Amino acid sequence: QLFAGGSARVLIDTNGVVTKPAQPAFLAKVNSDQTNIATNSDVTVLFGVERFDQNADFDTGTYTFTAPVTGRYQLQTSLRLENVDTGGGYYQLKLVTSNTTYATIISPLFSADASYWNISHAVIADMDASDTVTVQVYQSGGTTGQTDIQNGEYSFFNGVLVG
Repeated sequence: QLFAGGSARVLIDTNGVVTKPAQPAFLAKVNSDQTNIATNSDVTVLFGVERFDQNADFDTGTYTFTAPVTGRYQLQTSLRLENVDTGGGYYQLKLVTSNTTYATIISPLFSADASYWNISHAVIADMDASDTVTVQVYQSGGTTGQTDIQNGEYSFFNGVLVG
C-alpha cells in the first residue's frame, strides 16, 4: 500500500492487482425521460443519478463533472433519442468542457421518423483542476417538442482520469 495524507492511495493485492480508491471515475445516467427537447438550442442532458462516483466529482444537481486535478480524462456519453425527426437538419451530441467543445453529428435522413436512435461520443480531454464538463444535445430545425431522451441504461455519461 502507498499512503498519502494518512490514507491508502494505491493498493496492491496478493495477485498484484493495483487499484486507486481516490482515482476520479464516475458513471451517471438519465433517471427519467427528458421529453420534447427544444430545437435550435443547446439542451443540457439531465444525468440525475449516479451508478458510481469514485471521488465525488460529479454533481447530479448541475449534471456536471468537475476535474479535481489537472490531467487527461477519458469521457464518454451515449444517448438513446426517441421520435427522431426526419425534418431536423441534424442532431449534435456535445461534450462541453471549460476549454473546448467536442461534438459529433448525425443527419436524420430517414424515410420516416425513427422510433429510436443511439448517438455516442468519446474523447480524451485535457482538463485543468476545476474545469467542468457537461453533455448537451442540439437539434437543428424540424418539429420542436418531438424528440425525447430515454432514461435508464440507454442514456449515460462516464469518465475517468487516465493520465
